[in-house]
Amino acid sequence: MTAPRTPAQSRRALAGLAALFFAPLALAFLVYYGSGGKWHPPGHVNHGTLIDPARPAPRLSLPLVAAPARSAGANGASRTTRPDFLEHKWTLLYTGDGACDAACRGHLYDTRQVRTALNRDMDRVQRVYLASGECCDLKYLEAEQPDLIVVRASAAAAPLQALLPGPDLGRVYLIDPLGNLMMWYAPDAPARGMLEDLKRLLGLSHIG
Repeated sequence: MTAPRTPAQSRRALAGLAALFFAPLALAFLVYYGSGGKWHPPGHVNHGTLIDPARPAPRLSLPLVAAPARSAGANGASRTTRPDFLEHKWTLLYTGDGACDAACRGHLYDTRQVRTALNRDMDRVQRVYLASGECCDLKYLEAEQPDLIVVRASAAAAPLQALLPGPDLGRVYLIDPLGNLMMWYAPDAPARGMLEDLKRLLGLSHIG
């Protein structure tokens, strides 16, 4: 007959179970944040440009042009985003002119394909289009980009835009589920590189 565990043995067993549960998450945080963005698996590099240090995005309610049903970005029946809409998921933030020419549509198509290619992890990622100027061709967005959250680059978006490294339209920015602006992609960056970066990050992290 097995002797009953002492309180000390029970505490050690609970600590062991807690370590098994939290160790992967702790490792992801150490790898992602502890290295200051400089750690890479052997033989791999980031395809995007790291923002070092990461920049916490401000909480903002922005004018909402379009959003998918039950979107995390929608603030009830109002036409603004929730203040925390850039948190809780990985976000691909595209900045472009609201008229959205052929190049813009190509970039939106690429981000849509990247998200779709994540398969079972696609729900961990959302796409946001920060549209400046005249906005927007709603028929195109509803038909071709039904999962896209579209917000206007109004004066309310100025604190967010001030954090973006560079004024170039056409860039894609990656924001982590804690709301940190951490990486950006040039307008001519291959979509495959963006996909590889996201797969690696989603594999390392259990947040979002």
